[in-house]
Amino acid sequence: QILYLKPPWTLANLLKCYKKHWMAVFGYVVPRNLLSTIECLSKHLYADKPFDSSTMHVLLQESKNLLHAFSCRSDYNGVLPQAYAEVTKLCETLREVRAALVEQDLSEDIMVLSENAACEKMEATVPSLQSTEEKELHPSFHVAQENRHQEIWSVLEGVWNTMNVYSVELFQKLDPSAVTMAAKATFEEAFLGLQKLLAAVKDIREGIGR
Repeated sequence: QILYLKPPWTLANLLKCYKKHWMAVFGYVVPRNLLSTIECLSKHLYADKPFDSSTMHVLLQESKNLLHAFSCRSDYNGVLPQAYAEVTKLCETLREVRAALVEQDLSEDIMVLSENAACEKMEATVPSLQSTEEKELHPSFHVAQENRHQEIWSVLEGVWNTMNVYSVELFQKLDPSAVTMAAKATFEEAFLGLQKLLAAVKDIREGIGR
């Protein structure tokens, strides 16, 4: 008789009921600070604009927190464990998709870098007569060469930024207090990784030359 919205409920109705009756009812069943979880789910699930994979990850984690909190009271005839398992499965799927996208982005960056390296290899193997003529080329040619070098540097910078963003995100999940230290510690590792990448690109260039 006192319910804010009567059944049958949609998910939107349930979230509204949670917020309306939180202090009087649900706050006595689960920790009251979980109200922020309800507000987060309500805000994003029924927004007019789509959200990215990072927001999706947050929503799934918040859902798991809410389901886990209610599981301390009851399993609700087995429905709650099943729901928790499904949300966990979605988290794993999202993690696999995000990892695949990162790998794809890195592969595309390396491919572009390899193509530019191949162009430089071909330019380096032209006859010496052409090298002599190159000195008399229009200054715009040298500008184009400089732009190519900047493009290669941009690709490397993109690889580094991508690695850095996901490294920081990973360390934030594991230990928020370790983010600053981790960022400093991983620079040397990233430099060594780029050295290995350089060796791989060199092998590709030699293969193209053969």
